[in-house]
Amino acid sequence: MAIHRSDSPWAIPVAQVGSRAGQTKNVDMVMPAPSGIGDEYFGIPEGSDVRVEGRIESLADGLLLTATATAGLVGECSRCLKSLDQDWLVQFSAYFPYDMPESTPDFDGDEDIDAGEDEGEDTYPLFENATIMDLESTLRDFFVGSLPSQPLCKPDCLGLCPECGADLNADPQHHHDTYDARWSQLGDLKRRLEQLQDGDDGTSDESGDGTDDDNDAGANDAGANGHPAS
Repeated sequence: MAIHRSDSPWAIPVAQVGSRAGQTKNVDMVMPAPSGIGDEYFGIPEGSDVRVEGRIESLADGLLLTATATAGLVGECSRCLKSLDQDWLVQFSAYFPYDMPESTPDFDGDEDIDAGEDEGEDTYPLFENATIMDLESTLRDFFVGSLPSQPLCKPDCLGLCPECGADLNADPQHHHDTYDARWSQLGDLKRRLEQLQDGDDGTSDESGDGTDDDNDAGANDAGANGHPAS
């Protein structure tokens, strides 16, 4: 048995506000989140509370809803992998023309409400002779369009250390001294060259000192024996 749109949890009665152009109606309702807003890893869980606050204005050829919808966003930060559980707010305006055909005459709980493609993505149908405004597709469309491609726990999240996985938000000064083995042979060569340079200088000094000492020793020995030095 089909269920009428008026029984939909996203339905708003608009017969009175739509009776004459210039009428307005304030909206402050809590509705369940439609399916399909994100996925199992990040999004707004189906059936969770969505608070809709705004105003419906009656125009000559339709109704304009200007509202703010707030829901709980869950998932994990794409940088530091912390769990997210925060309010997600979206502001939107949606137009509901009187002469836009309904997608289906009745609501059976399994079919989505389709916005008319020719009318634009922010245009949605009214139901039951323009007496019911149903926000299921409206909420889904605007929430999905507002979700970030890379959710963050905060805009300046530093993420995790690529070396050890430490949370850089807790310790921004965290770092690792890195060593590239490709430079090790050059380092060894540098040390050998330095050692050779030090050794050459030392050998030169010792050779000069040793030669002078030998000459002095030979002269002294010759004088002591009474023989002239050759």
